[in-house]
Amino acid sequence: MGGMVNFHFCAFHFYSMSFQITIQPSGHQFAAQADDTILNAALEAGFTLPYGCRNGACGACKGTVLEGTVDHGDAQPNALSLQEKAEGKALFCCAKPTSALTIECREVGLKGGIQAKILPCRVEKKVQLAPDVIAMYLKLPANERLQFMPGQYVEFLLKDGARRAFSLANAPFDDQMLELHLRLIPGGKFTEYVFNEMPEKAILRFEGPMGTFTLREESDKPIIFVAGGTGFAPIKGILEHMFHHNIQREVVLYWGALARQDLYMNDLPEQWAAQHANFRYIPVLSEPKPEDDWTGRTGFVHQAVLDDGFDLKDYQVYCCGAPAMVEAAHRDFTANGLPEGEFFSDAFTFAPKK
Repeated sequence: MGGMVNFHFCAFHFYSMSFQITIQPSGHQFAAQADDTILNAALEAGFTLPYGCRNGACGACKGTVLEGTVDHGDAQPNALSLQEKAEGKALFCCAKPTSALTIECREVGLKGGIQAKILPCRVEKKVQLAPDVIAMYLKLPANERLQFMPGQYVEFLLKDGARRAFSLANAPFDDQMLELHLRLIPGGKFTEYVFNEMPEKAILRFEGPMGTFTLREESDKPIIFVAGGTGFAPIKGILEHMFHHNIQREVVLYWGALARQDLYMNDLPEQWAAQHANFRYIPVLSEPKPEDDWTGRTGFVHQAVLDDGFDLKDYQVYCCGAPAMVEAAHRDFTANGLPEGEFFSDAFTFAPKK
């Protein structure tokens, strides 16, 4: 019996171990429990490291462990290769400290960061935008507002403990309702429920805001936005924020989709282009249908950017969509002169975001 008590004490003692973590180049320091991820501990301490999916799939939180050791957790091989591990890279959203650490990564100045909170919401309306895309509008309780940065996301808390993440498509100034764009994922438990079974005025719970895919307002560099499919949603929020605040940076949006119907809000960026001299819009279809009568650009959306011959060293790129598109864009843009620190991404992974 005494042995049992001892064992419990030892296990508890290990899990309550705390390690000092130093971020370079800022020199900021915080403590992390052995059973907590580096990202989570940093966010708790008020330091915002870049992140996206929080489940080891997108690579947005990748950094370098300069000193010390980590447990890599659920890092997925497409986001962190064996060679990168050997070079000291880690995904801070799933890596846990096994010693004191010095890590190297960028920090994001999100105006002091906005603390995520759990809120109930009512589904006010659903609007069909394409055969497999709907806009879902959420109403918060009368005394609540969600404070968020344009481009951030929320996570729905499902009854079985699973979570599903969706980007906010509206800008913070327009927060009467929260707007999300959902693509129907065949076999996807949550999206099939929303499309086919969800009653009117359904009540859901979410946690948010999350993510660091948001405008770096301290820069005045021109911006290339690259959206794939419903990756348009957070970019729409960022652009509406920029127009509302009269931010005059030169902006071009490339929106890639399979066929014409998949550019599910095409009129909106066309309207922006007519209204704002600093904004250009280039839609790109990878598989236009004969009936689309498409005379515009075709092929991969990130390739269209490369074909247009930008001197990428002078730009920021904000890229959102499927992981394969985001990875290809990151690889090819940085190989063509885009500074590593000027590529901001949100990869839409279908694995549950923890």
